Amino acid sequence: MSLGLYGLAWRLGSPLAAAYLLWRSRAQPEYRQHWAERWALGPVNPAPVDANPALIWIHAVSVGETRAAQPLIDALLGADPARHILLTHMTPTGRATGEELFARRWAGRLQQCYLPYDTPGATARFLARWRPSLGLLMETELWPGLCAQAAARGLPLVLVNARLSERSLARGLRWRRLLGPALASLAAVLAQTPADAARLARLGRHDAPVLGNLKFDVAPSAERAALGRQWRQTCGERPRVLCASTREGEEALLLAAWQRALAAWPAEPSSARPQLLLVPRHPQRFEAVAREIPQAGFRLARRSGGVWPDAHADVLLGDSMGEMAAYHAMADVAIIGGSLLPFGGQNLIEACALGVPVVVGPHTRNFEQAAEEAVMAGAASRVADAGQAVDRALALVGDAAARAAMGDAGERFWQTHRGATQRTLAALVIWLRPS
Repeated sequence: MSLGLYGLAWRLGSPLAAAYLLWRSRAQPEYRQHWAERWALGPVNPAPVDANPALIWIHAVSVGETRAAQPLIDALLGADPARHILLTHMTPTGRATGEELFARRWAGRLQQCYLPYDTPGATARFLARWRPSLGLLMETELWPGLCAQAAARGLPLVLVNARLSERSLARGLRWRRLLGPALASLAAVLAQTPADAARLARLGRHDAPVLGNLKFDVAPSAERAALGRQWRQTCGERPRVLCASTREGEEALLLAAWQRALAAWPAEPSSARPQLLLVPRHPQRFEAVAREIPQAGFRLARRSGGVWPDAHADVLLGDSMGEMAAYHAMADVAIIGGSLLPFGGQNLIEACALGVPVVVGPHTRNFEQAAEEAVMAGAASRVADAGQAVDRALALVGDAAARAAMGDAGERFWQTHRGATQRTLAALVIWLRPS
C-alpha cells in the first residue's frame, strides 16, 4: 500500500474510528472525552513558523509506555528549567497515568493530549499547533503518515526504548512498503536489546544502538510500597500470592487452579492459609472479575469498597490504578499476568525491584530479554500454564529460604540493568536545543 492510499484509508475510516470510541466508552466512559484531540481539531498556528525550542513532544501510547517515559521526562525537565513537555497518548488509562505521575511534580511544564489518528489533515494540524523541536516515540509507535509529515517539516523523530517482537516484525514485513520508509525517516532508533536491534535491522534499520530498557530506571514508589506493607500487617502476615496485571481469561484459569491447590491445603490454622490477590490489567474489566470471584466460590474483598484488606477473605481484588507497588509490597510471590495466555506478558521489573519472587508463564515476548535474564539470574521461575504457576507460587510460599534467595536475586537483577536514561540522554543531546 502506498502512503497516499494509506492516508485515504484513514480518512474513509474516520467514522469507524468514531464508532470504535463509542463502543469502548460503554465499559470506559473516558473514551467519550476529548474527541476533538483525536482529529486535532482546534486552533492551528499559521504556517510556516519556527519550531518551539523549549517544547519536546513524547508519545506514550498507554500505561506501560507512560511509566517507561517517567525517568526520561524527569531528566529532561530537570536539566533545563525553561523546557516543556507535550505528552501524548492513545488510551484514557495512559492519560490518567500521566496525570498521576506528572501533574504535581511538573505542573505548568507538562501538557497532555491524545495523539490524533494518522490522517494527513489531523497530523498536519497537530504538528502546526504544537511546533515541537523534537519528537520522541516510545517503544513501538510508528505511524507512516505522522513520520512523513514530520520529515516534511524537518522535525526530528526518535524511536526511544525501541522494541520489536517477532510477531510485530512479521507484521512489519508484510507492510514493509509503508513501514520501511517511516522507519528510515526517523532521526534515530534507540533499541532496548540486541534482539530488538537485530529485528529492526531485518525491517531495514541497521543503525539502532542498544541502550537498555528505561523501565529498569523506574523506581517503585516508596510511599505506595509502605502502604502495601501496612496492608500486609492488617492481614496479620497471612501468606499472599499476587497475580499482577492479569488479562482476559487468565483470572478464570487462576481461580480454578487456586481452588484445586487449596483443596489439599490444611484448613487450620486459618491465619496460615494463603490469600490470592488479583489485579487486572485494565480497569474496564474490574467489575467482570469481581463477579467471577464469588461465582468460583470464594469470599471477595475489593480495594474499591468495604473492608480493605480483609484478613478473612479468600481473594482480594486490587481494582485500583497506580497502586501496583503497594500490591507487590503486600505479596510473598508475584505471578505476572499476560504471560499465561498469549498476550506477551506484562512488566516483571517492579516486582524484582521490590524483592518479590516472580513466576512467569510461557508468553513473555513483550519483555523477552528481561524475562529470560530474570530467570537466569534466579529472580524468576518460568512455568507452562496457570496451574503450574499457582503450584510454583504456593511452593515458594512454603519455602522462606527460596523466597529470600529469589528476592535478593531480583533486586540485584534490577540494579544491574539500570542506566538506560543517561545513555538515552547522551544519544539525544544533538537535538536538545538550548531554550
